[in-house]
Amino acid sequence: MADIVDTLTDPLTIAGVLAAGACFATIVTVAAPAMSENKLGSRLKEVAKKREELRKRSRADLAKGSQSLQHKNANSFAKNLVDKFNLQKALADDTLSEKLIRAGLRGHAAQTMFYFYRAALPIGFGVIALFYVMAFGADLVLHMKLAAVVGGVAVGYYAPNIYLKNLADKRRSKIMEAFPDSLDMMLICVESGMSIEMALQRVGQEIAPASVELAEEFALTTAELSYLPERRMAYENLARRTNHPGVKAVAMALTQAEKYGTPVGQALRVMAKENRDLRLSEAEKKAASLPPKLTVPMIVFFLPVLFAVIIGPAVIQVNEILSSRGG
Repeated sequence: MADIVDTLTDPLTIAGVLAAGACFATIVTVAAPAMSENKLGSRLKEVAKKREELRKRSRADLAKGSQSLQHKNANSFAKNLVDKFNLQKALADDTLSEKLIRAGLRGHAAQTMFYFYRAALPIGFGVIALFYVMAFGADLVLHMKLAAVVGGVAVGYYAPNIYLKNLADKRRSKIMEAFPDSLDMMLICVESGMSIEMALQRVGQEIAPASVELAEEFALTTAELSYLPERRMAYENLARRTNHPGVKAVAMALTQAEKYGTPVGQALRVMAKENRDLRLSEAEKKAASLPPKLTVPMIVFFLPVLFAVIIGPAVIQVNEILSSRGG
């Protein structure tokens, strides 16, 4: 027992044990990275795989949507007529693609139908105006007849542009009704650890019952983020398609956040608050414009009835008094 104690307390034995432990720890430290599993590499591979799947799915959805939009309402007669008379060159409009995109119409079929209607409606409206003048305008002077026919042609020429503008305005209004709420959902997704592509895809699925137009825009933006050479272009395309200052501000904030490395969640939080304030100010503006708009209907429809109710009994009494005295 005394020999064991002497051996354990021997300075040489203690030094040997410490040296052996130090050598073992050094070997383990050097060999551990080589033997351990590369978790970071595997996670990066999973992210790259998920991104590639998202890219393929987005491209497939975009190709399917563009194909359906191109064949939707396609009219062979209109296409043949446009190609035969080369209406795309005769009625060329540099801003047509922008107008169609803002109205939610994509593909060559939409452009073909626009040029067809722009050429056909002036003729149709002019013929209708001419028929009306010849059938019911016998009492009109010559310049009034000419003005009616020219007015019909002008209405037919500008009708497609007016229709596109109204369609784009309605679509933008529907998008902006749900856009602040979608920013709140995107903020939740981003702060939970999702990438901006996954957040857009998830929010697009959730917001579809409230706004199909906004869900479509988010799906297109997700696809463009996957295959465009610069992510900035996807955000700029989103702002260009919607043509709203609120969306433009969000696109600029996301672009700057990715460019300078600032937190995306902070930018989304600020933009969500600004868009809610913008929606509230637009509602207040509409409420403030109601009294002037109601003035004319009140004067035309309410005041005559009110005067009849107030003055009617007095007129009846006066008539009865006058009739009794006359009798």
